[in-house]
Amino acid sequence: MAWVFPRLLFFEPGTTDKKMAWRLRPLKSHGGTPKGKMMFAVIKTGGKQYRVAANDLLKVEKLAGNVGEIVEFGNVLAVGEGENASIGAPFVDGALVTAEVVEQGKAKTVIAFKKRRRQNSRRKIGHRQLLTTVWISEILTGGAKPSKKAAAKPEAKAPESKTAAPAAKAEAKEEAKAAEKAAPLFKTPKGKGDDLTVIKGIGPVAAKDLNEQGITTFAQIAALTNEDIARIDAAMPFSTHQIEDWREQAKALAKGE
Repeated sequence: MAWVFPRLLFFEPGTTDKKMAWRLRPLKSHGGTPKGKMMFAVIKTGGKQYRVAANDLLKVEKLAGNVGEIVEFGNVLAVGEGENASIGAPFVDGALVTAEVVEQGKAKTVIAFKKRRRQNSRRKIGHRQLLTTVWISEILTGGAKPSKKAAAKPEAKAPESKTAAPAAKAEAKEEAKAAEKAAPLFKTPKGKGDDLTVIKGIGPVAAKDLNEQGITTFAQIAALTNEDIARIDAAMPFSTHQIEDWREQAKALAKGE
């Protein structure tokens, strides 16, 4: 006895229209095999098990893939026809189920409401499970390769740290400051320098700092211009008034007073 399948209203996979146009499409012939003995498989995905057959439309927990792409289910628990099905331990070797992504969507909202008596405590949480609608295209056994291969997954890029840019800018500023510190403000004159601690207000530490910036004699301090004083004020921990006072004292010392 030949089994005849009527034309059914079936979803056309592969469309990218959000409204998902529905068309009249006949199911593929199964060669006159009764429904009870048609090729089926039991797959595992998203922590659940599904019994599927070719041309089935199935909603599973979200899978990575765009509409029209092919996804593969390698965890096949059982596959076969009727009583001749092969049972895996836990999976069937060489069995594979391929499907085409039809739609990415969400399930209906599930409300979880909890109330504690006499505690004035209520909690209401809503959840919508992300779902992927797939169309089962092939059930393969014995290590057979699918007619359409699954899309290659793009390599995950390392996430860029939000603090990387500010850290790089801070390092650049520190390097610039270090370069400024490395180059002295003035050219050190030849010959032996003077004892700058003779000037009132310049101690051993301040004298050492001035020597590092190329100031070693009374004549240099006496010849400082207002622009030179501003440069020293910006680069060293001395105020403008201090440096002006040192300049007046250095003029007197340079004359030998």
